[in-house]
Amino acid sequence: MTNRDTKLNLSAGVLSVSVALVLVLAKLWALGQTGSLAVAATLADSAMDLMMSLGGLVAIAYAAKPADDDHNFGHTSAEDLAALGQSLFILISAAVIAVAAVMRLLDDTVTLPEREGQGMAIMVFSICVTLGLVLWQRRVAGQTGNAVVRADSLHYLGDLIPNVGALIALWASATLGLGRVDSVVALGAAALLAVGAIRIGKTAWDALMDRQADPEMIARISAIARDFPGVHGFHDLKTRRAGSQTFVNIHIELDGAQTLDDAHAIGAALRRAIIAEYPRADVLIHKDPVGVTRHPDDDR
Repeated sequence: MTNRDTKLNLSAGVLSVSVALVLVLAKLWALGQTGSLAVAATLADSAMDLMMSLGGLVAIAYAAKPADDDHNFGHTSAEDLAALGQSLFILISAAVIAVAAVMRLLDDTVTLPEREGQGMAIMVFSICVTLGLVLWQRRVAGQTGNAVVRADSLHYLGDLIPNVGALIALWASATLGLGRVDSVVALGAAALLAVGAIRIGKTAWDALMDRQADPEMIARISAIARDFPGVHGFHDLKTRRAGSQTFVNIHIELDGAQTLDDAHAIGAALRRAIIAEYPRADVLIHKDPVGVTRHPDDDR
């Protein structure tokens, strides 16, 4: 990971913490003014965002540490651990919101929200600030591939829908007197949060379990190796992902009569070609003579 990538990831993490803190304070005030459950749902979500953003910032800083004697492959798996933790927190908040929404729907004595106009103003502010954050996070994730920033971006993108829903619920209460819309919107927001959490959690879990890279990446690496000058074939292409880094192992088949210097030059050039296509890949190339027969003691 380059210094530029690290700075971009840290900027996204700091901005995420700052936005979450501002939104928590704004929505606390809006909840006190309106008593709206939809606003409470977005407040709970923003509070979880703040905790997750703080944890994500720590994970980004830790994952940026270079490889050392204890962690020869670097610290990028911290990104996946943080993303998995984020998904669990999101699921918990979704469950709390859903239960509160159902209980309010079943309660005939619940009063309508109050001072909806003030709450609507805060929701508009939240939508604008969140949208700005998401746009920056998506730009950073696109350039660095950071799993924490990508997960955070997906979650904040999902936040836009509950915020819009809360805005609609407050409008419906103020203009139409439809108080139950507030609870319905909160229930829908909880469902959206749960779906996003499962998606984020699966991606992080796959990385922690050393799932192979995307099929498109594997196909592209195969094409590079297949057509590379001096390479007569390849086998045992294996990949795994850890955070924003992908590890690639490949065996290539070379002319056994050429010098070791020539064989090394071909392997090094192929490694550079793969890294040029995937700058954050860690590539290890093993060289075999063409037509070599596997030793019976080599079971892998």
